[in-house]
Amino acid sequence: MTTTPRRLIVGISGASGIVYGLRLLEILRAVDVETHVVVSSAAKVTLALETDRTLADLQALADVWYATNDIGAAISSGSFRTSGMIVCPCSMRTLAEIANGITGSLLPRAADVVLKERRRLVLVARETPLHLGHIRNMAAVTEMGAIVYPPVPAMYAKPASIEEMIDHTVGRVLDLFDIDTGTVRRWRDAPDEPGGEPNGV
Repeated sequence: MTTTPRRLIVGISGASGIVYGLRLLEILRAVDVETHVVVSSAAKVTLALETDRTLADLQALADVWYATNDIGAAISSGSFRTSGMIVCPCSMRTLAEIANGITGSLLPRAADVVLKERRRLVLVARETPLHLGHIRNMAAVTEMGAIVYPPVPAMYAKPASIEEMIDHTVGRVLDLFDIDTGTVRRWRDAPDEPGGEPNGV
């Protein structure tokens, strides 16, 4: 019997916080996980607004890259085996599409496939404040089996920089796939302090 490859789908939507998606891909490359990446049209705009990185830089981080309108892509089929999918960041539009089964482009289609195959789907939902429609969509995807993971900074880890906060969040997201990146300061990890520092409960 063959095992599922160390292969993850990564979707990047147009929500603010595209640096989380970039860092996720960098870390996955470092831990030797094969990435299959699809980026929404809005994400390309966000990339230009929030970073000095180019689309070519983003593509270079992916093992396999798909156009958002490629409805025949491997990740649009349940027979293509993966460990699941992370949408990072996940806009409220993308969340709504997934919650309501609207699969007009490859990103929500791939997420829909992950759900129907009962694989793990993690949505790094980026928006605040939330209105009732957002909350209902979060409840809907949770009932369908997805995990909603807002990128909330872990201040108890006493991060010294924005980069440390991002790495901790990305590391905790990958914990959900049993991928240890070495970027998470875990409960009682600090050896130089009695009891260590809290890192989640």
